[in-house]
Amino acid sequence: MLTVVLAWLAVLAVLVGAVLFGQGARTAPRRRRRRSSRRRIGLFVSLSGPWLAVLAGVGAGLLTGAWLVAATVAGAGVVLTAVAGFLLAPH
Repeated sequence: MLTVVLAWLAVLAVLVGAVLFGQGARTAPRRRRRRSSRRRIGLFVSLSGPWLAVLAGVGAGLLTGAWLVAATVAGAGVVLTAVAGFLLAPH
């Protein structure tokens, strides 16, 4: 049980880091040119993707009861969405 709690605390720590990273993409200095759809998608992914990954992990944990596996997948999902958002909209 302690391992599961520590795993979810680690997921929350990674989530906070990803959210702060995504906020940096949002508050980057704006240029006077039109935003491409790729940048808008990247911004959306970097801001909401980590939250959606954690919610999907919690849902998977509720459905299967495999909380440790769900925490692992959720943490990986948070990292993947943050990286995908960065690659789509680098700042």
